[in-house]
Amino acid sequence: MATVIAIVEDDTDQRENYSDVLTAHGYEVRAYSDRPSAESAFERELPDLALLDIMLGEDMDGGFDLCMQLRNLSPTLPIIFLTARDSDADRISSQRMTAWDYITKPVSLEFLVARVHALLRISEQLQTQPLPENNVSVGSLEVNENSMLVHWKGKPVNLTLTEFWIIESLSRNPGHVRTYDALSDVTRQGLVERNTINGYIRRIRNKFRELDPDFNRIQTVHGTGYKWEQDHE
Repeated sequence: MATVIAIVEDDTDQRENYSDVLTAHGYEVRAYSDRPSAESAFERELPDLALLDIMLGEDMDGGFDLCMQLRNLSPTLPIIFLTARDSDADRISSQRMTAWDYITKPVSLEFLVARVHALLRISEQLQTQPLPENNVSVGSLEVNENSMLVHWKGKPVNLTLTEFWIIESLSRNPGHVRTYDALSDVTRQGLVERNTINGYIRRIRNKFRELDPDFNRIQTVHGTGYKWEQDHE
């Protein structure tokens, strides 16, 4: 049975481009141009993964509304926001809705397919390999590798999937440097430039500092990479 990908995109050309490339890779694609048609379809049957634009015609936050609907129907469905909107506020909103990824346009079709592949593999592993709770605790940090949740001083940190992978990697070897090359591998995106890794780290730090203004556990090792510094309390 083919894996079903839902695409909700109001731009006809973009919708068809995404549909064509995913269909060519063996997925069954169901494409919608607006929120009402997508809502009706999701009530009848859920896809295996959903690609959502945020702004759908005159519906400025239609994608967010669809995400909330999908979360009510399935707490674990992989959801990717694929949007031209690149504000921190929108990213934070997507994380609060537990979207799995947030990709800004324009996006290469090859990259999009790679992300869809990766998230579907993770989704399949979560469904077929239920494991006992697997927590990594480093001082005030708690990382649950099964639920992909991170807590700092008992408070949840709203991270994207890539940001979770980075924190998981750093916390597994506290005090040890994770090089740029190692962190590039962690992102599952192929070769990633240093500036991109720096951007991920900057956003992760900001999210921790929203909960704890004194947060300073992610240390820069100039020219090499980053490390997680253990608590000394």
